[in-house]
Formats: sequence, C-alpha cells, structure tokens
Amino acid sequence: MSSLVIDLILCGVAYVILIYFVATLTKNSFRRGNSSGDEGDGGIENFSPPKIDLPPGVIWPSDMPKTSKRPDPVEY
Repeated sequence: MSSLVIDLILCGVAYVILIYFVATLTKNSFRRGNSSGDEGDGGIENFSPPKIDLPPGVIWPSDMPKTSKRPDPVEY
C-alpha cells in the first residue's frame, strides 16, 4: 500500500472518532432541553438601565428638581 492510502485511512478513522465524541457530548444538551431560560452567556445579570453620560446642561426629565411652589394664576 502506498503511504497516501494509509494516510487517507488514518484521517478517515480520526474523523469518525471525532464525530463520535462530538455527537456524544452534544447529545446530553439536546436531551436536557433548554427549558431553564438560560441564554448561556454567563455572568451576573444586571437589569438596571445603563447610566448614560449626557453633555453639560442636559438632564433627564426624571432628574429635574422638584418644585413644590405652584406658579401664581394669571388674571386677564
């Protein structure tokens, strides 16, 4: 046999073994399903909105100063 045939046979066997291991490792994740609602990205979940850096003089409407004084009514 030539070395090319032996190399092709060994590559084919290695390919079959790799596919077998990949199939057995992923079978458990398919069997369990993804019912936990976990997206798999990990880390700590932080649901608070990000603090956006605004230019000077610009404020959010929710950060406006609270004024308890009512304006005087206008008479016509």
